[in-house]
Amino acid sequence: MTPSVPPPRVLLDEGALRERVTALAAQIAADHPDGVVLVGVLKGALVFLADLARAIRDVDVELDFLAISRYAPDSGRVRILQDLALDVAGRDVVLVEDLIDTGLTLAYLLGHVRDRGPRRVEVCALLDRAERRIVPLDVRYVGIEVPGDAFLLGYGLHFAERYRNLPVVVAVDPAAVRADPDAYLGIYQDSWSAPSDGAAGARSGDGIRDPR
Repeated sequence: MTPSVPPPRVLLDEGALRERVTALAAQIAADHPDGVVLVGVLKGALVFLADLARAIRDVDVELDFLAISRYAPDSGRVRILQDLALDVAGRDVVLVEDLIDTGLTLAYLLGHVRDRGPRRVEVCALLDRAERRIVPLDVRYVGIEVPGDAFLLGYGLHFAERYRNLPVVVAVDPAAVRADPDAYLGIYQDSWSAPSDGAAGARSGDGIRDPR
């Protein structure tokens, strides 16, 4: 990591991520006793989706994916690059996102999935920037709410395809990473030990709220 770069701030360490994924999985299993199709939005949701699927116990889980290309930032206009392979008609579907922001893209994807005739469609997001919402959305399963100005990396979140495989979620300086996408590669050498309460995201001053 470049010495002049502001240090990253850990918002969710490995223990906090496990706790939230486990809680979300339990909610989904309880709400869908007949089984559920988890639809991950590529690429960001892949890491979260994998952990979530393994944490759902005692109900059948099928996986599918959507891949999209955005035409313009904050426009909500997208092009479907990879569509659903499964027939979800009459099925319970949970659309899995890593991060919800304005809600424009998610609203489009919800309409796209609903056109396939599922019995019900819910949304599960690890991170929610609710204060930046433009389109009202009913997000049933939320890990944590994060500040609207937080620039987040790790656990699937990336910049220029870097940092997706970090085992934690960190907030970094956006100007630094935009100027040099490699600016924070040094954090791979850091130790990600969990705090004593097991939930880094619960520390005061982080601007993070657990919606449970």
